[in-house]
Amino acid sequence: MEVCYQLPVLPLDRPVPKHVLSRRGAISFSSSSSLFGAPDPRQLSQRRGAISYDSSDQTALYIRMLGDVRVRSQVGFEPERRISHPYLSIDFRTLHTRPGYGSMSAGSAPEGRVHRLLSFQRYLHSSRVLRGVPQQIPLHILDEDYTGQARCMLEKVGNWNFDIFLFDKLTNGNSLITLTVHLLNQYGLVELFQLDMVKLWRFLVMVQEDYHSDNPYHNAVHAADVTQAMYCYMQEPMLAKSLTSCDLLLGILAAATHDLDHPGVNQPFLIKTDHYLATLYRNTSVLENHHWKSAVGLFRETGLFSHLPAEDSLNMERELGSLILATDISRQNDYLCRFRRHLDQENLCLSNASHRHFILQMALKCADICNPCRPWELSKQWSEKVTEEFFQQGDIEKKHRLEVSPLYDRAINTVGNIQIGFMTYVAEPLFAEWTRFSDTRLSQTMLGHMGLNKASWVGRQQEQTPVSKEAEPSVAAAAARRDRDATAGETSSKEIPQGSKDS
Repeated sequence: MEVCYQLPVLPLDRPVPKHVLSRRGAISFSSSSSLFGAPDPRQLSQRRGAISYDSSDQTALYIRMLGDVRVRSQVGFEPERRISHPYLSIDFRTLHTRPGYGSMSAGSAPEGRVHRLLSFQRYLHSSRVLRGVPQQIPLHILDEDYTGQARCMLEKVGNWNFDIFLFDKLTNGNSLITLTVHLLNQYGLVELFQLDMVKLWRFLVMVQEDYHSDNPYHNAVHAADVTQAMYCYMQEPMLAKSLTSCDLLLGILAAATHDLDHPGVNQPFLIKTDHYLATLYRNTSVLENHHWKSAVGLFRETGLFSHLPAEDSLNMERELGSLILATDISRQNDYLCRFRRHLDQENLCLSNASHRHFILQMALKCADICNPCRPWELSKQWSEKVTEEFFQQGDIEKKHRLEVSPLYDRAINTVGNIQIGFMTYVAEPLFAEWTRFSDTRLSQTMLGHMGLNKASWVGRQQEQTPVSKEAEPSVAAAAARRDRDATAGETSSKEIPQGSKDS
């Protein structure tokens, strides 16, 4: 049978339950499709994930690529056999809201949560954004779904003061879908690439759904914010006159999917808990590889680019992966040094496809960490959200008696000292080089906001009760420590693109 895509799989200690067969996933069979009374393989091949059947012991091998949902026996995994950490039995989707989930069996989850995760097609059909949309539909009819205020905001989507939190409320939580469709239409990319509007809409609904709303920071609103920032950068004069239509499409889609299915914890956490994703991607750009492969899975499930020649479609997937992998913060210095070297030598030529791609990578990196450059009212909200996600991971590490990651302990860190360090050691060097490349009003505005925001956090820190020196760890040392953890046991892989092209 035809398989949508192939993924490595994990052994589980039980036969395939009937309710697993009803899930979407790319299905492969080691023998005939009659095992377990499986349904028609042509129906199964349209689903997402990775389920295979081993005829020798009839054991399910299953990974749900998006959502980290796994089937477990009542006794759970056997850590001594799998040489894995007990944390593996915790569902990332309920990690933050239900601390005790790790000790619960799969069958004890609330019925509503299970229904939401396992009946996604029913969710799609009942969704307001899909109901009543015929196969052939004029593009302008979809605009009627926008409220008047949201449509008014979209007219100023290129404004750096764009309030993504307000926009998300006006679109009833559909900011990522609404914004992405608008930008693709504004550039004329839907018509140019002959994208089926229903497939595109379904793809974006699934993308938005597969961001974890339980995450304080890495959720669909963050993806929408990065997409809006990416649009602002692509509108800069040097890029606007050089980027091709393919570059624009990749830039928008990469921004929309760059953190797809983010579990709300960082790479060192996945490595030290022996999470299967760390093993799968050999401790190298674990999250970024997962985001990329998740996006590719959605491309193929929805058939968004199925009308394009196979070579073009595969090339687009590779280019998308290169952009998303560039957002790996542990490789920040590599990209920054290369960017600085190009600027020093003045040898960037945007008529060169590899140079354009590299600038798209840098633009996406800037968009991903541009929160310190937003106006204070927006920047402060993002700072609080990302710090809360850090602290929640620190709480989990304490609970499971793991070493707490640097800056992730709420007892000795504050939002202010984390943000000041981040701006000093990460954001300021990057945006200084971006301003050298594109010294425009937008670049100066971003630097101005970052300076004011940093001063605001410094002032707040001084107003608070002085803390011990232990409460102010060096971000530079923390970054070095994180890099050591991230590269522990790292091996090279020819299958994984390195996130950049040769100049």
